[in-house]
Amino acid sequence: MAEAGSRARGSPRHGDFGARCYTGTAVLRGISGLPGSGSRRWFRPAKFHGAGHGWSIMHQMTPIPRRALLATPVPLLATAAPPPILDTRVAIQGVCAWPKLIREEDGTILAFIFNQPCHGLWEGDLDCWESQDNGVHWRFRSRVAPHEPGTVRMNCAAGRTAGGGLIVICGGWDKKGPPGSARMPGSRTIRPWVCRSADGGKSWTILREFPDPPPTETGRGEQYYPFGKIETAADGSLCVAVYVARGNRREAYLLRSRDGGATWNDRAPLNVQGGNETWILHTGGGQWLAAGRRLDPAVSGHFMELLMSGDDARTWRRAMPLTLPRQINGSLLRLQSGRILFTFGNRTWGNFGVDARISDDNGATWSPPFRIARCPQADCGYPSSIQFPDGTVLTAYYTQVSTDFHYEMRVTHWDPARFNKDGVPV
Repeated sequence: MAEAGSRARGSPRHGDFGARCYTGTAVLRGISGLPGSGSRRWFRPAKFHGAGHGWSIMHQMTPIPRRALLATPVPLLATAAPPPILDTRVAIQGVCAWPKLIREEDGTILAFIFNQPCHGLWEGDLDCWESQDNGVHWRFRSRVAPHEPGTVRMNCAAGRTAGGGLIVICGGWDKKGPPGSARMPGSRTIRPWVCRSADGGKSWTILREFPDPPPTETGRGEQYYPFGKIETAADGSLCVAVYVARGNRREAYLLRSRDGGATWNDRAPLNVQGGNETWILHTGGGQWLAAGRRLDPAVSGHFMELLMSGDDARTWRRAMPLTLPRQINGSLLRLQSGRILFTFGNRTWGNFGVDARISDDNGATWSPPFRIARCPQADCGYPSSIQFPDGTVLTAYYTQVSTDFHYEMRVTHWDPARFNKDGVPV
């Protein structure tokens, strides 16, 4: 394994825009905006340290409730600190990422990420990175979808086949220049690839055939954007959420494969008004949930909406909003306890970060949102989570750090059991 802060052997470098892996940690002992956290706060700095580089990557402010400072006498001797509620660290720098996490049976965590620090402005690829120590250190594992000249591969959905192999569907755009170049006019979506691996993501075979969208006013002449998790239905088929876009119009669909991902010709509408990126989850027995990004010109900003299906993802109904405007995009995870975890990016002004909600009744009701990570810019979110055998969760997400193409993937290690049904730390 490559040392923290070094480039993994064989990993790519794109001029000054190559992905860089660091390790570091910052413990949040109080969480701004949580019930009971206090309204006026004092701060002390905690650093992310770039191992092997001799410099501090950034400063993360660790809040301390004001009343705790006033009510607690200063001890003469240092005492042991309580275990942290949240452990947050920089995982990979120089990438916009939009991560999708999968945990292997041997404990290895795989992250499928876009490998450039931009929103698809120039050429780039979909890569697989790995961590073998629960998300502390990361290194490059493989190139899943290498771009063809003049294109970018970035939008993806990831999951497993019935035989345990990995499957990734990756779309993208044409008319792109080399890393660092300006946006080129007239870029269009390109046909998604189906990428499959039988060796844990070390090597990939690519199927370049994928169905066209329906010839509707929105879909005609376009290609699908895949998103989220590839799930297995009760009937054994594979399911993926996709959407098409033209201007401000959106159409979301669920595609089904009955041959292990070779073909995807079974299509059902996902009834998201203005349907955009949608994360699907099979909760068991043909019952499904989906968190869809709703784009509605009449609404001030995008938000997330819950969808439900009781017939193994063949038909869907809208259930309820999951977030307020500017709180996007989201992911769903069924926890070992049976609860459903929903995490999402929060881009509301002055409150940037990643929030979570938990359902104890398969999506019928949800806890209030609570904060699991803070971000320095509004350009953040797109979380993805996996759970460890001990019940704790690792949530990966991306954030812009500064406007000079400084993006990074971060991870937060936390325990859902330490938040009650009201979203309050216990």
